[in-house]
Amino acid sequence: MNKRHRQTARRSGTTSERKKIYFFSDAHLGIGSADEDRDKEQRIIRFLNFVQQDAEQLFIVGDLFDYWFEYRSVVPKGYVRLMGALARVTDSGIGVTFVAGNHDFWHRDYFVRELGIEVCLDPIERIIAGKRFYIHHGDGLIKDDRGYRILKRILRNRFNIWLFSLLHPDLAGSLARWSSGTSREYTTRRTYEDQDMTEFAASRIQEGFDFVVMGHHHHSVLKRLDKGIYVNLGDWMRENAYAVFDGGTLSLRTWKVGTHG
Repeated sequence: MNKRHRQTARRSGTTSERKKIYFFSDAHLGIGSADEDRDKEQRIIRFLNFVQQDAEQLFIVGDLFDYWFEYRSVVPKGYVRLMGALARVTDSGIGVTFVAGNHDFWHRDYFVRELGIEVCLDPIERIIAGKRFYIHHGDGLIKDDRGYRILKRILRNRFNIWLFSLLHPDLAGSLARWSSGTSREYTTRRTYEDQDMTEFAASRIQEGFDFVVMGHHHHSVLKRLDKGIYVNLGDWMRENAYAVFDGGTLSLRTWKVGTHG
């Protein structure tokens, strides 16, 4: 927590009261009509305002945007209200960690420097209230999807990212949106994805993790696997799903418009 966040937390006087850990993923802001996208952004903002009541930590488990590419001095247009809401969360003393998804390979330092958000390009392990968490966006886990794993290496290659940065942002955005749509059509046909992700979660639980949290699949799931729990966070395009950990129990919930603050 940086100095600015510590000072805000002391002024609020609520840091010691915060106990809950929240998780959500796969909003894919940037797809759909302008009205649909604005409505989704507003839902997420209301959710962020809600978690400030009792959150100690918030994990965004990938694909907040359908496309995000940071140039050295340029970020994608729009979503200033969301950025402001995220800044209010970190300013209040709540830690926010962003675990990159398959649409998030090209983050630089904007989230870190401007919003105070920790950005992790790879899956992470955390110990929370004595419990071991494994947090992974969930992409690349299908056993026979060798093509995606090759593509992932290409997209994360620093030289390729530099080449892409030479494109004008308008052209780069159009190309990325086309690629995203093509990828989405492909992934919707992979009906065996849930099984492979569940088997992966089970393997992590056998290694000693108490909870495995993932997204990517766009279908919310909570399963007890041996001595641990696997949660898939679904999405915010249809389900408005999120998870909350209260120090003992990890539960999967649905954000219902109009029933929260």
